[in-house]
Amino acid sequence: MKILIVEPFLTGSHKAWAREYAERSSHDVGILGLDGRHWKWRMHGGAVTLARRFVEEGHAPDLILATDMLDLTTFLSLTREKTARTPAAIYFHENQLSYPWSGDDPDPGLWRDVHYGFINYSSALAADAVLFNSRYHHDSFLSELPRLLGQFPDHNENGSIERIREKSSVLPLGVDLAALDRFREERLSINPPLILWNHRWEYDKNPEDFFEALFKLAGEGLGFEVAVLGESFARYPGIFDDAKVRLESRILHFGYVEDFAGYARWLWRADILPITSNHDFFGVSAVQGMYCRCHALLPRRLAFPEHVPELSRLLFLYDGLDGLTARLRMILKNWPQVPPSVLRDHVSRYDWGELAGVYDDRLAAIASF
Repeated sequence: MKILIVEPFLTGSHKAWAREYAERSSHDVGILGLDGRHWKWRMHGGAVTLARRFVEEGHAPDLILATDMLDLTTFLSLTREKTARTPAAIYFHENQLSYPWSGDDPDPGLWRDVHYGFINYSSALAADAVLFNSRYHHDSFLSELPRLLGQFPDHNENGSIERIREKSSVLPLGVDLAALDRFREERLSINPPLILWNHRWEYDKNPEDFFEALFKLAGEGLGFEVAVLGESFARYPGIFDDAKVRLESRILHFGYVEDFAGYARWLWRADILPITSNHDFFGVSAVQGMYCRCHALLPRRLAFPEHVPELSRLLFLYDGLDGLTARLRMILKNWPQVPPSVLRDHVSRYDWGELAGVYDDRLAAIASF
């Protein structure tokens, strides 16, 4: 079977997901994409460019697998002579209904943010199947649709929500976790525990709570070291600069690691992974850390409870900054007697070795609709 992934934002985790699945699938999987930049313009105009290329390059897939960055309705309308009988699925890495907008972005104040959510809505309505990377993502998207449609003056089409629900399901994100095993290093329990940040330096990852907890525990004289990884941009939360000064004597690394090998070695070296995100539909960096046996502390919200066995949630989930600080304090005071993390086995199910066949079967079933 021929599958064509249509991705207007081919970078980062979107790019890794597409290429890694294409490499592991038993189907013939191709990728039609655009460079991952100017995300708003990609959602507006990417479908036009990709539709032109689809026709010019003579693609004839058995299934189109779009992502949430594509205006699928526009793409299908511009390729209808070729795709009128071709099933189409859409995979939601994120969505613009329940994704928190930056306080610096002018679009929400001008009501321009609604249009991006409407692109996601109409694309889901046009697709034959709608796939989400987590149960939380599935539920949050569907729960936001009444609010989106309720903003319009009439003909709100609320009945369309149930049509989308009926064709929606969860297909977890595939991640090349096995690639991390090549760089495994044994931890040295004689050292102070190493606390890890391995996310983008952005507001939605909530670095304020992460560092505020560390500032407080450092002030109490508790022993720990810190490695701050993750990509930063021209504008990033100022607390990173504060942390570089206030935690200077404890910092082993501070900044983006360019190569995968270096990144993987830090994951294996780290001991504790406090996650503070205010937004995550899946949480790739958290899952990577858990796979490398970091002792994760996860907020009891978003997709994170799905990454923990139900019987272990009291050990790894916390509520609020005070809950995080108290849990970290207890771990640091009892280190190294804290038992090794048991989360690796649970998150191993996201590795492509487990999921590629699941994807193949699910997409083959959609193509046979």
